[in-house]
Amino acid sequence: MAPRTDTFDLAGLRLTAGEGRRLDLDVAIDPSQLGGESYRVIGGAVGVRLDISRTTGDGYALRMRFEATMTGPCMRCLEPAEPTYEIEAREVSQPGAGEELEPPYVQHSVLDLRAWARDALALALPAALLCETGCAGLCAVCGENLNRAGPDHRHERAADRRWAKLSELHLE
Repeated sequence: MAPRTDTFDLAGLRLTAGEGRRLDLDVAIDPSQLGGESYRVIGGAVGVRLDISRTTGDGYALRMRFEATMTGPCMRCLEPAEPTYEIEAREVSQPGAGEELEPPYVQHSVLDLRAWARDALALALPAALLCETGCAGLCAVCGENLNRAGPDHRHERAADRRWAKLSELHLE
């Protein structure tokens, strides 16, 4: 098991320009709220592969990869869902080279790995977390789970009351 790390001191690696390291670390990811429901990463932490390369000056090129399985209710049928997502994120930290090269996750050569992993996962999530790709959801009339009810589940359409008077006409 990799060591649990929420922050990482990049300067402690003592890399020179052009050098790099690959590290395997465990990072905790806090539960999230989506659509009023709570979703969390199974196990509370993920195994992260972190690639660190030193650039010229005081900068770093960072790459983070991990796989996370979320658990929570399906957004269509409300059954338990456990979708898995593969995440890859990159950041470049080059202090003094402009705002676009100063990521919010690196302050004084300390990488906030926990915040970066949380944000990378949040950006990779789809608009709806589903129990399965083709989840049919719930019936709008009776609330039956359409995944179990099958394709023959139907309801009689209620007559439109605006046309009710026409049924009293007797045309020959």
